[in-house]
Parts: sequence; C-alpha cells; structure tokens
Amino acid sequence: MATKKSLPPLLELSSVDSTNNYAMGLIHAGLAQHGSAVLAATQTAGKGQRGKKWESPPAESLNLSVIVKPQFLQPRQAFELLATVAVSVEQCLEKYIGDEARIKWPNDLYWRDRKAGGILIESQVQGQQWNWAVIGIGINVLQQQFPSFLPNPVSIRQICGKEILISDLATDIRNNIIDSLELLNRNGFSAFFQQYNEKLFHLNEMATLQQQNRRFTTRIKGVNEQGQLVAGEHSELQFDFGTIEWIL
Repeated sequence: MATKKSLPPLLELSSVDSTNNYAMGLIHAGLAQHGSAVLAATQTAGKGQRGKKWESPPAESLNLSVIVKPQFLQPRQAFELLATVAVSVEQCLEKYIGDEARIKWPNDLYWRDRKAGGILIESQVQGQQWNWAVIGIGINVLQQQFPSFLPNPVSIRQICGKEILISDLATDIRNNIIDSLELLNRNGFSAFFQQYNEKLFHLNEMATLQQQNRRFTTRIKGVNEQGQLVAGEHSELQFDFGTIEWIL
C-alpha cells in the first residue's frame, strides 16, 4: 500500500458533476492509484446515500473522493472499510470541532444533533476480489447559512468560528484514511470497531427511529461487527442499513 511520501498529488477541480463519478472515470481509464484523490470546489450532481443529492455551494464545502485498493479485504467486509473510514474522518474533524464530533450510523458525521457531513463508498468488485473503492466525503466547511429544506446542517466554521483551508482539510483526511487502512491491514478491525462504537451518535441514549410506518423510541446500544445497529431496552433489536430512519 502507498505511503504518504508516494501518494499521488491531490487533483483539484473547480467544478464537476460528482467527484465519485470523476474518480470512477480515472479507474476505468487505468489512471487511478491507491491514494489518488479528487477535490472539487463545487459539484453539480453530488451524491448522498440512497440516491440523495449532496448540496454543495461553490468553495464552501469539502467535496472529496479518495481512491483506494482494499484488496486485503473481501466484499463481505464492507462494514470494516466503512467504519475505518468513518473513524479516520471523525478524527480529522475533532481537530476543528472538538470531541463532540460523532458518527451517526452508518456513515454521517455529526456535531451534537446537527449534520456536518457524510460518507458514500462505491466499489468495483470482481467475484470475491475487491479491486477498487471510491470513498466520497462531503463536509460543510465554510457555510454561514443553508437552504431551508435541509433540516439540521452545521458547518465547521459555525462551530469553531474559524476560516478553514479546504485543501488542507482534504489532504489531512486523505492521509489519515491511507494510514488507517495500513493499520487495518496490519492489525485487524478490533481497534477501529471499538473507536467507531465509542464515537457513535446517541450511544447509550434514547433515540427515535422509524421503520416503515412505525415510529418508536429506543436505547442505542451500539453497532455489531456485521454493521447492524443494535438497540433496545429489555430485548435486543438489530437493524440493517436502509431499514430505519432517525427522527431528529
């Protein structure tokens, strides 16, 4: 795997439909390397989870895609990659917004009850071989106001009151992801699994969830190694990604 000294330079674009799409194009063209990264000042069709759009005002958000080659993992270990990446990004955010940074299961980045960013991983898999993964990261950095239809956003600038160089944050995140994947390959998942749960949004607190038409309040107990959210008071409930929504 690549080291910091051998990492490709950060590719900075003024505008692109989606940094993940651009990164996938590099892979298909045979131009990608482990650690290649694409940073755009704005996206015209940024991607969020489950088909949602990631809103991206010009030069105010971090719109970053990091290309990795996680061949030491099998496709069934997708949660190990996601959790390791989420911990890596959360660690970088803590430098700016403090220890109230949290990971909202499975892949959102929160400060208190407000969303600071999110992660979307798209993979290129062949049989049981995981050839490439594109890690898309969107973070609100410099915004002072947001569209009214966004329910609970927050930016780094709103939290800490400081101007942040987006390119510096992007480099820090890319480097930390690569370092973390090296640790995952060398030492296994246990440390990252523990850190993911320690930073879990609403851990050991009551939260309101919705499953289809049923809304209920339950205690968040953690996430298991299969990536399921574990909740409940007297009995244990397990939820797969995409089967519930948080009500905040």
